[in-house]
Amino acid sequence: MSRPLIRQPAEHDRSPSRAVAVSSAFGTFGELLQGALPEDGPDFLVTLPVARWATATFEYDSARDGIAVFPATKTKARRVAEAVLARCSGGGGSLRLSGSLPEGKGLASSSADLVATARAVASALGVDLPPQAIEDLLRQIEPTDGVMYPGVVAFEHRNVALLARLGALPPMTIVGIDEGGTVDTVAFNRIPKNFTASERDEYARLLDDVQTAVRAGDAAAIGRVATRSAHLNQRLCRKRTLNAMTALSAEIGGVGVVTAHSGSTIGLLLPHDVPGYRSRLAEAINRCGQLVHRERVLCYQTLGFEPTGSGTGNDLR
Repeated sequence: MSRPLIRQPAEHDRSPSRAVAVSSAFGTFGELLQGALPEDGPDFLVTLPVARWATATFEYDSARDGIAVFPATKTKARRVAEAVLARCSGGGGSLRLSGSLPEGKGLASSSADLVATARAVASALGVDLPPQAIEDLLRQIEPTDGVMYPGVVAFEHRNVALLARLGALPPMTIVGIDEGGTVDTVAFNRIPKNFTASERDEYARLLDDVQTAVRAGDAAAIGRVATRSAHLNQRLCRKRTLNAMTALSAEIGGVGVVTAHSGSTIGLLLPHDVPGYRSRLAEAINRCGQLVHRERVLCYQTLGFEPTGSGTGNDLR
């Protein structure tokens, strides 16, 4: 049985003729892990939520046809808004997108735009839009990061489906650098990855390891998985500074490196509870500025979430 896309309001509730709603979605700094599971299993990634967001403002008008989008280049967001309206009430409106996530860098800017849009339109209409319904919407548009779910998740980005909820990250700063250029994520996902059986087995082990590490709040173990995944990804999306960043992380007391597996960014992970955190952070920023132009060095904070319910969700297997 297929699940309903959106829960409609009760009979006595009516969608407003005009309404305004604002919603947001966080981005990610690349991925803690990205690969594929054994025996022709799905491609997957593990999200790394950061405290940067995309914001969508939707002005709904039931008497209007069509949707005006600002910036006009956000055509995928328009498709999401149209899909929600078509399934709920009709009408139209205007959609405005903004935020602090650079595009084409591997920070889930497109996914965050689409999730924020879906939430804003649904909120304006007064209907519920759970994460599974957002998956259904976005699956028709493009491969997507799992930013519709709070916390760290393992996510089938090509199939746009949750694999498992893993939990929340310990507080860390990511000292990131942008190596330049942009990567078209949709085009990247069309490239055959041709993972070997041994690579798939290793990715499965790493997935088990990161699940255990996140649930234990073990920053060192999280960093080991992220670093290994970054090095495995070199044949697919090479980072010229990977070796230098890996060495720098070890020198300044970081727990490893993390990379945008289909983007241009790479960063080192520095836990907030490391002794001498502030001086280590200053050293990391200074040293990263020697690898690229200083303006391409940016700091990101991991995004924590309050626990909800009992446990963190489904186990992987």
